[in-house]
Amino acid sequence: MSALLASVSDLSLAILLPAFCAGLLVIATHVPLGMQVLQRGIIFIDLAIAQVAGLGAYLVTRVLGEDVSAAWVQVGAVVLALVASWLLVATERLTTRYQEPVIGIVFVLAATAVVLLLSNDPHGGQHLSDLLAGQILWIGRAQIFYSAIATGILLCVMFLFQGKRVWFYSLFALAITVSVQLVGVYLVFATLIIPALATNKILAKRTRLWVTYLVAVIGYILGLLGSALFDLPTGPLIVWTLALTGVVALIVLHRKHRSRF
Repeated sequence: MSALLASVSDLSLAILLPAFCAGLLVIATHVPLGMQVLQRGIIFIDLAIAQVAGLGAYLVTRVLGEDVSAAWVQVGAVVLALVASWLLVATERLTTRYQEPVIGIVFVLAATAVVLLLSNDPHGGQHLSDLLAGQILWIGRAQIFYSAIATGILLCVMFLFQGKRVWFYSLFALAITVSVQLVGVYLVFATLIIPALATNKILAKRTRLWVTYLVAVIGYILGLLGSALFDLPTGPLIVWTLALTGVVALIVLHRKHRSRF
């Protein structure tokens, strides 16, 4: 144990600290959004929107070149994500019964569009890996700074307009767009769903919110440390540590729930 702690102390905080800050930004918006997603029963909406946002970002670099400003990349991702979210609002108004299949279709179309666009790109495999698994260890301070501003604005607007359907979809699209640029599609989905699902047995809304945040933070900490110690891909490992932390939390909360009755 002491050897592990010694290894951790030798790790470069210049890499781990920005990655942890990026994780906190993703957690900040995804915990409350994940609880709403479970309540609405639209589990795979984040995969669809994240994939669409990634498609929008890649289209900008494909049209304007690899050296295009990060601001234009973000604009492309936001615009396409918002269009997809408004499309889902329209389909939900037509039929709630088939909303989940429609979300799945949007995801498949966006995912296959990325594959088709990357087919003739010599760096296509790396681009696809970055989109799905993310590059959380290599996030710059400037990206974290602007993402923090966007996250703060999103949290304020989420608090003001909570419960309104159109605002939910739009804010969801914006939050996913910010986070997919930071951590990738896989980790976006895991952060949104796993902590919220693990704490589903807690009835008090305020208590559940903070416990869900705790589960997510512990999952990210364990994943970052494990990745640095064992030289494993960071994003995929955090997905697994989130899942393991969620399982432990679910077992503990289930036992407490049973002991009350």
